[in-house]
Amino acid sequence: MFADRYGLPVSTRSREALDAYVAGADAILSAGADWRLALTRALDADPEFALARIALARGLFLDGEAAAARAQAARARAAARGASERERSHVHALALSFEAERDAALEAARAHLARFPRDAMVLAPATGVFGLIGFSGRPEREEELYALLASLSPHYGEDWWFDAAYAFAACETGRLAEAARRIERSLAAHPRNAHGAHVRVHVLYESGEAATIREYLAAWMPGYDRRGLLHCHLSWHAALAALAEGDRDGAWAAYRAAVHPGAAWGPAINVATDAASFLWRAELAGEPRPAALWRDVRDHALRCFPAAGLVFADLHAALRLRGRPVRRRGPARAPARRVARAARRRAARRRAGGAGAPRGARRLRPRRLERRDRDPRAGACRDGPHRRKPRAARSRRADARCRLPEGGPRRARALARRAACRPARAARCAAAPVRVNVQRRSSPPCGPEVVETLGAQRRDQRLQALHPVRADAERARCGDVLV
Repeated sequence: MFADRYGLPVSTRSREALDAYVAGADAILSAGADWRLALTRALDADPEFALARIALARGLFLDGEAAAARAQAARARAAARGASERERSHVHALALSFEAERDAALEAARAHLARFPRDAMVLAPATGVFGLIGFSGRPEREEELYALLASLSPHYGEDWWFDAAYAFAACETGRLAEAARRIERSLAAHPRNAHGAHVRVHVLYESGEAATIREYLAAWMPGYDRRGLLHCHLSWHAALAALAEGDRDGAWAAYRAAVHPGAAWGPAINVATDAASFLWRAELAGEPRPAALWRDVRDHALRCFPAAGLVFADLHAALRLRGRPVRRRGPARAPARRVARAARRRAARRRAGGAGAPRGARRLRPRRLERRDRDPRAGACRDGPHRRKPRAARSRRADARCRLPEGGPRRARALARRAACRPARAARCAAAPVRVNVQRRSSPPCGPEVVETLGAQRRDQRLQALHPVRADAERARCGDVLV
């Protein structure tokens, strides 16, 4: 039986498939760009190679192709049924990292590593900033990751991938001397490891060596494929180093070439967060606000992350959506403070009957107030125009109501509502504000009896002036009986 680079047995009969799998796995562990081609070769040589299939799913997930990753994971589970126990556990733990809850995936990874501590592909999802521990949200996550790697360190020796992951955990917990020692050893063994280059940049940043960062990345980046997982993020580091050195033109050139949406190639979360972070830091450094660039970043983020849920992306959304120069239609994930202020402004306008009030309120409220002021029955206004008045002063609908035969009330109310919404009504009714109260009494079989309390003749005149044809129809329906 063949074995991988860490000495773990692999269930494949094809040497070509094994070599291609090892190359593809190393490309994923080093954030290279050729993992897809290598793993495709492995699966062409052995279509039932479960480890190659789940490694392909892992690469797709890191590139942001979650649906394709889950589809490949399902095929890997099916292929692993005839594999060894270690491989079945390997496939299960990796598949959970993008199929289930983070805690369940981390628990499965810990259980697998307790039995097979040298399985680097299973350990990898738990490491790094975006890992199962790094994204857990727990306050002690940096120390938790360092403790996990420290417990596994005796099993890996001087492995270049493990040294890089361990160095990053040491850097994040303030152990800079240990981090510097381990990352130099890792890069000596594998200089083109993009994760190792990233960790070295972090160590230099924590040490305040911006000039060294620029020099190192200027020499390292040209050989790195733009399709690599960390190309955008390393370019962001280069832009920040130039900004720290006072080279504004160099910083903007690096940002526009490889970080801004449309120019960057990489996972959506890297582009969305790195672009917003650089624009924010550039403003803090005294650069004028580039409104067009902010709009591009905002549109990219809302397209890739239309709903809240990923905290790291949501925090950067607060930067992207603050101070927007145009009002955006549709749902937006604005910061809570901005949403609260907007809600208070809308509530104030609604109370005043201005912009932001419910449909029809801006049109009807001023006329209602005029009608109330002219109508002696509306009552005096003691505490200002917005004090709640009796029902007669609060009616928005037509003032004429009558009891009609079967099927009539709904039509009468509809006509009254239409009349109330016409601008001509206020002008015609201003001179004679009248309210007709209708009481129902027992009606004989021949038709209804309606008691008019405030003048049927005036009501008839108003309805005739507004809708002559409808007025005649209504009088015919009511039987012209208004007593």
